[in-house]
Amino acid sequence: MTETFYDVLRRQGISRRSFLKFCSLTATSLGLGSAAAPRIAQAMETKPRTPVLWLHGLECTCCTESFIRSAHPLTKDVVLSMLSLDYDDTLMAAAGHQAEEILEEVKRKYKGQYIVAVEGNPPLNEDGMFCIQGGRPFIEKLRETCADAKAIISWGACASYGCVQAAKPNPTRATPVHKVISGKPIINVPGCPPIPEVMTGVVTYMLTFDRIPELDRQGRPKMFYGQRIHDKCYRRGHFDAGQFAEAWDDEGSRKGYCLYKMGCKGPTTYNACSSMRWNGGVSWPVQSGHGCIGCSEDGFWDKGSFYDRVTDIKAFGVESNADTIGKAAAGTVGAAIAAHAAVTALARARQKAGETEEQKGE
Repeated sequence: MTETFYDVLRRQGISRRSFLKFCSLTATSLGLGSAAAPRIAQAMETKPRTPVLWLHGLECTCCTESFIRSAHPLTKDVVLSMLSLDYDDTLMAAAGHQAEEILEEVKRKYKGQYIVAVEGNPPLNEDGMFCIQGGRPFIEKLRETCADAKAIISWGACASYGCVQAAKPNPTRATPVHKVISGKPIINVPGCPPIPEVMTGVVTYMLTFDRIPELDRQGRPKMFYGQRIHDKCYRRGHFDAGQFAEAWDDEGSRKGYCLYKMGCKGPTTYNACSSMRWNGGVSWPVQSGHGCIGCSEDGFWDKGSFYDRVTDIKAFGVESNADTIGKAAAGTVGAAIAAHAAVTALARARQKAGETEEQKGE
């Protein structure tokens, strides 16, 4: 537990050059610029690895699947070496009493120093009996483990918002982590699942700078959830031009037109999909021809069909309505000029009338 991240990398045969390259790429992905790379390198060379306890509630394990498939060649080595992943009942070799003994040992030995990563959520109905681990309700295990944690990361829509388990009528009362745990820093990293590089980026930031990243009002890291998918979507130009796919197999769809009318939630969804993309930056849902379903937003399962519009946004229609817009703009300008001329003429008439009255008085 006292060895640093860099010590582990050297032991694994990773060169100094590869290490510095990773630090530079990490700084860039975090939006910190190349100047932050030396600071990241120094932190990784000097700080001991941080104990992490990864818990699983009601979920499908897609966050773990995403996490271990981070695209950068060093990411899996970096994160799994940087973290001392002492407990994860999905990945660890130990099971049963041996696994639970490790959990208790870390809680006792590193009180106030470990991070709790939560995948999934606790069900509260029937005294938590819908999710039992080691003979006890998961909610009890979650509360006890988080009591002495340094910080908590809620992985995915399940832990952040409840996701499909909490969709109406929610018979198990599946509840987001931040609604049952208080008094601790909690970082929500939503998505179904989150982007792998977003997950590793959050961890890297926390371990490098020894603080949680700046969060938005929903507890999400602004560095990854600060912009709408719509803002950086490569189909945005078609949206602004009023060019939309009206059906999955129509001409507009074949030409790559905007999928908003097909239910794309990009205009109301905050995430990094359109800039970071998936599978090592190869593609993402909109690029593959399917609209965004808004999985990083609260309650996306209950906000209507994935193929209906969430809002009635009026596109500007630069190309399709150019003549109409031009005429309207010209009419507005003409009306403004006429109004200005009328006011000016009235003012001059009043001024002239005043001058005439003064002449009469003389």
